[in-house]
Amino acid sequence: MFKRVIVIVLDSVGIGVLPDAAEYGDFGANTISNIAQSQNGLFLPTMETMGLGSIEQISGVKKLNQPIGSFGKMAEISKGKDTTT
Repeated sequence: MFKRVIVIVLDSVGIGVLPDAAEYGDFGANTISNIAQSQNGLFLPTMETMGLGSIEQISGVKKLNQPIGSFGKMAEISKGKDTTT
């Protein structure tokens, strides 16, 4: 068991699309992937080793077989487009 856990929340760095995105004019929203495409890829080696590439396909960020961290993405349950934290 871990004595300490560090949670990194990249607020406003959208990753993927929520099922209700079209209701808010956000269909196709995927902030980090869209930025990566516009910049010909991102260089995020630390986030890559922690598993960022396992959440969503991001240009320049590899999906590793054995990332050093746990990873995931959150979605809000309530209606609206607000932060999930």
